[in-house]
Amino acid sequence: MRWQGREKSENIEDRRRSGGGGKRMAGGIGIGTIIIVILALLMGENPMRMLQNFGGAAQPTQQYEQGAPEDDPLAEFVAVVLNDTEDVWEKLFREQLNRRYVPPTLVLFSGQTRSTCGFASAATGPFYCPADQKVYIDLSFYNDLKNKFGASGDFAMAYVVAHEVAHHVQYLLGITNQVHSQKGRVREKEYNDLSVRLELQADFLSGVWAHHAHKMKNILERGDIEEAMNAAHAIGDDRIQKRTQGFVVPDSFTHGTSEQRMRWFRKGIETGDLTQGDTFEARYL
Repeated sequence: MRWQGREKSENIEDRRRSGGGGKRMAGGIGIGTIIIVILALLMGENPMRMLQNFGGAAQPTQQYEQGAPEDDPLAEFVAVVLNDTEDVWEKLFREQLNRRYVPPTLVLFSGQTRSTCGFASAATGPFYCPADQKVYIDLSFYNDLKNKFGASGDFAMAYVVAHEVAHHVQYLLGITNQVHSQKGRVREKEYNDLSVRLELQADFLSGVWAHHAHKMKNILERGDIEEAMNAAHAIGDDRIQKRTQGFVVPDSFTHGTSEQRMRWFRKGIETGDLTQGDTFEARYL
């Protein structure tokens, strides 16, 4: 992938450097918290209980480094890919959907961190949290792609970033909430099917991104598409279950098979047409 020397996104939140949740650049307890504590003591109340009643005012404010470090090639690469997703989706939202695209923030962390969706660790892999509209990535996943999943190459990692940003696109379009609203209302098997359709649509949208990013910026080199296809194949439910437990349980699939993931990504990158990605109406996945 051609990425060196190109523009990087500034929507990066770097929480690395300290293993438990990032490098804190500034912090402290606000004046409101101090006032509440004083009032509690004067009234003979438990300060912690009053703080909880006031929405957890005792939580310290935290600010993290913004932007990818200049001396970190992988972080710079991810920032370039994120910028490409911003340019593509801003264009498609404006021209095809008549809407404004609000980009997500990409959080770089090391080992573990917290998101509004809950605790995150490197073991969970990259994910998108709709509650805070942030993509979380531990860059060690790049090594996992190569060593554990056998999916090497920079465009394999670009596919992963584009897939998580695609989940943000689905959230902005209201698709994510429609699916999540069915949890507990339908049988587990039916909800798993909806989850698979959501993931396959994200694969399709990843392909749409690649199609338009190459058209706009000539980003693709020989072998890039194969790298992304290999990554899609490597993280199919059937392949992961076979590798981890020795057998496959189709009713438990939540992301789709390797063949499905590759096919929908290829459809996206070949057509670049958003109207062809309605996986929820597709009879054959």
